[in-house]
Formats: sequence, C-alpha cells, structure tokens
Amino acid sequence: MINKISYLYSNWVLQKPKLILSFLLIFLVLFSVSIPNFKLDASADSLILENDEDLKVYRKTLQRYQTKEFLVMTFSPYKGEVFDEKNLLILKNLKNQLLEIEEVDSVTTLIDVPLVKSSDLPFTEMISNVPTIFSESVDREKARLEMLNSPIYKDLIISEDAKTSALQINIKKNDNLNKLIEKRTELLERKELGTITLADEELLSEIRHEYEIVKTNHDISIHEMLKHIRKIKESYEAGYQLELRLGGIPMIADDMISYVKSDLVNFGFGVFVFIVITLKLIFRKTKWIILPLLSCAYAVLTMIGLLGFFGWKVTVISSNFISLMLILTLSMNIHLIVRYRQLCAQSNNNQMETVDEMTSKMVRPCLYTALTTIVAFASLVFSDIKPVIDFGYMMILGLSVTFITSFLLLPSILCLLDKEKNVVTSEKNNFKFTKILADLTVHKGKHILMMTFFIGILTLFGITQLKVENSFINYFKADTEIYKGMKQIDDKLGGTTPLDIVLKFENFEQNEEVVIDDFGDDLLSDADDEIDPSADWFTTDKIHKIKKVHDYLDNLPEVGKVLSLASTVRVAEELNDNKELDSLEMALLYKRAPESVKDVAVNPYISIDNNEARINLRILDSKEDLRRKELIEKIDNDLTNNLGFPKGSFVITGILVLYNNMLQSLFDSQILSLGFVMLGIGIMFMVLFRSWLLSLIGIIPNLIAAIFVLGLMGLINLPLDMMTITIAAITIGIAVDNSIHYIYRFREEFEKLKDYKKTVYVCHDSIGRAIFFTGITIIFGFSILILSNFIPTIIFGLLTGFAMFVALIAVLTLLPKLIISFKPFSKQ
Repeated sequence: MINKISYLYSNWVLQKPKLILSFLLIFLVLFSVSIPNFKLDASADSLILENDEDLKVYRKTLQRYQTKEFLVMTFSPYKGEVFDEKNLLILKNLKNQLLEIEEVDSVTTLIDVPLVKSSDLPFTEMISNVPTIFSESVDREKARLEMLNSPIYKDLIISEDAKTSALQINIKKNDNLNKLIEKRTELLERKELGTITLADEELLSEIRHEYEIVKTNHDISIHEMLKHIRKIKESYEAGYQLELRLGGIPMIADDMISYVKSDLVNFGFGVFVFIVITLKLIFRKTKWIILPLLSCAYAVLTMIGLLGFFGWKVTVISSNFISLMLILTLSMNIHLIVRYRQLCAQSNNNQMETVDEMTSKMVRPCLYTALTTIVAFASLVFSDIKPVIDFGYMMILGLSVTFITSFLLLPSILCLLDKEKNVVTSEKNNFKFTKILADLTVHKGKHILMMTFFIGILTLFGITQLKVENSFINYFKADTEIYKGMKQIDDKLGGTTPLDIVLKFENFEQNEEVVIDDFGDDLLSDADDEIDPSADWFTTDKIHKIKKVHDYLDNLPEVGKVLSLASTVRVAEELNDNKELDSLEMALLYKRAPESVKDVAVNPYISIDNNEARINLRILDSKEDLRRKELIEKIDNDLTNNLGFPKGSFVITGILVLYNNMLQSLFDSQILSLGFVMLGIGIMFMVLFRSWLLSLIGIIPNLIAAIFVLGLMGLINLPLDMMTITIAAITIGIAVDNSIHYIYRFREEFEKLKDYKKTVYVCHDSIGRAIFFTGITIIFGFSILILSNFIPTIIFGLLTGFAMFVALIAVLTLLPKLIISFKPFSKQ
C-alpha cells in the first residue's frame, strides 16, 4: 500500500509539478471566496458551558427579575464634589446626551434616584410624587447626606468621598434574541432527554442559524453604541474637567473582540517578520526564505477560507491559531529543506531524484508528527465549551492543511528549480551548539538524569499547588481603558463582577381576611377580586432571613456592594424612627409605593409570584488574594451550616458562577485528558517504531516539558485560566514532533554505525540542527504573543515558549541519554 502511494506521488506530484500547482491555486481561489465569512466572537456566550445547569438558572433569574444588560460610566470631577451645582448640571447634560443613543434604554444617575429624607413634604404627598435631587422641595445638603449614608446609594451611585458617581447605562432588550435563546434552550433540553422529534431537530437547526444572524447584528449594534458612548465620553473629558471611565460585561466582550482582531494582525505580522529573519539566519539564501513563506501563506489563507466556509468563529481561546499555523507549517518546511540540502551534499542524483528521496525519507516522520499533534489538539474536543471544541477541530483541520501543503507545494516548486550545489559543508564549522549538547549527553549523562529526577520531584509538588482562576480585571493591561474603568468601579463604587443569591421560601397560604389600609383601600387586586399576594408575602420572617444573608455577605472581604430588599426596608425603618416594620406595614408600603420607586428599590429583589427574594452582590475583582471558586464554595457552605438555610432553599448564580464552571470544566477535561493524549501518542509510537521501550523513551522528554510548566505555574502561584489550561496538551503535541524526527533518524544512522555514542554525534550534526532551528522558530513564534493586549494570551505565549525550550533541550540531551542507557535498537 505504502509503495503504491509512493509510486502515485512520484508520478503525479513530482512528474507533473505544474499541474499540481495549478490545482493548488484553484483550490485556494475557491476557498478564498469564503474568507469574508471569517468572523470573530468574544461574547459571554463563547466562555460559558451551553449545557450548564447553572446557565439555565441564570437565564431564568435574568428573565424573572427583568435584569437588563448595562454599562457603568464613572463620573469624577477634577474640582469639587459631584454634588456641586456645576457638576450636577454637567451630569444631567451627559445623561440626556447618552439617552439620545438608539440602543440605550435608560440611564440611572444620582439625579434620578428617589429621596425620602431630604424633603419637608408630608409622607402622603411624597408617595405620589417622590422627590429627586433637583426637586424644589429638596434640601441639597440633606440630599448629599442621605445619599452618602443610604444603604442603597452609598458605594453604588456615589463614592464615600463624594468625588465619584456612577451612571448605569441600561441597554435595550433584544426580545427577538431572547426568544431565540429560550426556544433553543428548550429544544436542547428535550434533545438531552431524548424526547426531540425530527421536526424539532430541523427547527433547532433553523433557530441556531437565525440566532447567529440576530446575535451578529446585536453585537454590531452594541459595538456601534459603545463607539458613540466613547465619542461622548471623549468630548466631555475634553470640554470639562472630568475623568470618565467605562466598565461592564458588554464592554468586556466588545473590547475582547477588538483585542482578538488586533492580535490576529499583530501575531500574523510579527510571526511573518520573525520567519523572514529566522530563515535568513538559517539558510542565508533568498530562495529558502521565499519558499517557506509561500507554504505558510498558502496554508493560512486556505485555513481562513475553510473557517469561513464552515462558519467557525475565532474566539479569545482560538485567537492564536494563525500563529500556530505559521509556526507548524514553517517547522515542517524547515525539516524538509534541511533534509533536501543534506541529500544535495551527499549524493549525485538529479533534482527530481533528490526531491523524491527527500519526500520518501521525510513523509513517515512528518506524517506521524502531524498525527501526534492532531491527537493533542483532539483532546480539546472533549470539552463542554463550544469555542474550545471548535479550536480543537480548527487545529486538526489546520494540521491536515499544513501537512498536505508541505508535501505538495514545496516539492512541486523544487521540481521546477535546479538542484542546489555546495551545501552544508560551509555550515558545519559555524554551528557548534548541537555538538556541545552531544558532548554533554555522552560525557555528562548521569548529571542529566539526576537533574531530570530533581526537576520531576519539584514539578510534581508544583502541580499539587495549581489553582484555576478567572479574574476579569487581570485579563487586561493596566493602561487599557477597560482596566482603568473596572479598577475605578472596584475602588470607588462597590465592585465589578455580579453574583446573585436567590432565596426560595416555603409556599404561603393567602390570608382570607381583607385588610384595609390607612388610605381606605383594601389589598385586593384590581384585575380580579382575589386577595393581593403581597398582603401575605411581606412577613417579618422573610425579611429577617433576607437581612441575615444580606449582612453575612456584606461582611465578606471579597464582596463590595450588596443590594436586596433589606436595603429598602432599612431605609423605611429609618423613616419609622428606626423601628422594625411589621408585615402589615410592609405590605401597605409596597401597595402604595409608586411604580417608579418599586422598579428601583423592590422589584429587582423580590418575586412574589415565585415566592423568592434576590440578593445582588458585586465582587471586588481586583482584590489580589481573591479566589473565586473558594468564595462560591464558602458562601454555599456558610448559608447551609452557619445560617441555617437547607440545600435547595437558595441558589447561587451569576456570571461569576458560569465562568468558574467553565474553568473547572476545562481543568477536568484538559488536565485530566493528558492521560488520553499520552496514550494516543504512545500507540502511534508503537505503530511507528514497533517497540514499547522506544515509545516510552520518546514520550518521557515531552511529558517532562509539559508538566514542568504546569509545576512552575503552581510554584509561582500563577493560576490556570482559559488560555494557559491548554498549554500541556499543546506542548506535548508539538514537542513530540522532535522526538519522532530524532528517533527516526537515530535508528537510520545506527543501522550504519552500530555505535550509540557515534550515532549521537552524527544525529546531533544532522537532524539535531533541524530540530534546533525548528525549536527556536517555535519558541520565538510563541513569544510574539507578548504583543497582545490580552494578558492570558501573553502568559500563554511566554509559558508555551518556555515549555518548548525545555522540550528542545530535553530532546537533545535526555532523549539520547535514555537511548544510550537502554539501548533499544539492539533489542529490536
């Protein structure tokens, strides 16, 4: 079979290179049509588990409590306090200008919030016409003190020092998008239960397609809204003495898309420049710069066209795929070129015969290196997160494109060129590094083994210290707008990342007695003559429970602002001479309060129909010792064991929970799947080398490189995140290529020399140099990721580059030492 494929390859590819190049060009043009369909996605949807039970709870909570997407803009005058007349008027004008933006539904500021202690109006008149800071009846100084001491307003819309205020910019709901999400969720649940019909399957496919269109348009409108808001922000900062900052989940998503776009350009350009420099240093000839560049460009453009054709979106997780494609394609091309030049120096064959010999000798090791890397990336498809799964499939497809391109494009072009003369001899004397490593391996082998053992022990300890974290604020550089905005909100206005505790109360019996309030109205519903549920809902027992949880959360050092019905009740109690309200008084206040007050102070925190209460808190994301998973577990444990709430009587939900679930899922599916990767690579080694001992020897250096980086992260207390959690699998998948090339060449040379130590020197002088060149290329290729504005990408690039350096040194020292020690070829 192999001989037949080799015959077909020689006769169809090498004998007809112009035809092959024509086909490759046609193929590229066909898929280039789909390049405009290449899209990016950095929304919250791309970083959560679609089948997460907590996601269903979160969406129901948003719907039940009518929670909208919103942005927060901080307002900080350089002179005076926010309450100064001039600054209040600027704030009013700013709000009105923001309201003119089509996508903005409403803007809540300190000039809009109801005041109950700053006016001399009678309470009965105040209920029907709640005053605000610009009302004639309001005393400004009293209003200032009320807001600064309010359980609701302090650290929410006004900072403790009165120097910073917040504008909550509420975004209009996209009802069509929400309906599609609900319908999609319903159909997916039925699919999980096995009750979905064929018609439902077709409907689900249609809904997914429509969702993508609606979601894309929604993201575009949010982006345009943010551009408009930023223009207003810049004009106010330039026209007035102000500092304005922006924050919020929609802005994080939009900025991440911008960063992904920027990264794709920067990485592509940076890797391109590096490739040119690397090829110039290695080969010193223009031809060997142009040919690998053509292969890299062809592979990447084809891949982008394929992604557009299949509709796979690039996310934060897969944003470095272009760099990976360039690095892997260049690596394979360098191996082919180095082998070709060595054959040119060693034989008198003509060009066609030399190219044929090159491909026949390199196809097996290159095929297996591609397959082993595919196995590593295939581990990503076991994740529950669609972007991670897509990244796995992207790289599987990308590696296939790389292999096919390398063995079609480069050999076809070479067949049209003249054979190179006077090669290699001039390079041997100029390159000493691999010879130094060969000397170290042969003469200091015991030291290498001892150092490996010590590093292994240290690494295993470091791995036990690994943690998974998802700090939003630390994802961005300190000089970025989003970092400054989130830091300002954290420091001045009660925290950034939202979290909800929903308390579920036991079902209550409605009171059949009609209660008459002080205004002569009974607590009957206007819609029908049934008792108003609020008459029975507002009980002192419920309020005490809400207060207990509220106060517990408020005392946690990781928690900033806490809001709940308890905040509103305490304001009412202050008006009642600091006396607790009984059930009847609370029910009467609720019934008589204007809808505008209810919408701000009550409705976001209770659901009478569902007999629930919601406590909203915000986490101080910039707190250095914050551990989100431990915090969620602590709250859950304390509510049950210390506050007396049985399991099932409360739910912890919110973006923080969803992102934490995502990271924990990655930890489980990726770190634990290393065993799968090693097993898959081990099987492929067995097929290639037909020796379990040689397979084990080949895996060890790469496994050490992968776990060493994980151990290092644990030792320096660097948490795993959505990017770095894939380092181990990627490192093994790429680094194992060098082991395959080295072992394959070692076996070939050993058959001639029959001496292990001499073979080490020969291999280090031939394949060792190719491994060194490709290794350095990969290391610096990953290092280019430091150009990113996204901190996890920078850390990923540096750590992966370091892991590849460890793997490079291990393959050129530890691997040959193990071969010398165990002598696997004499046992075959």
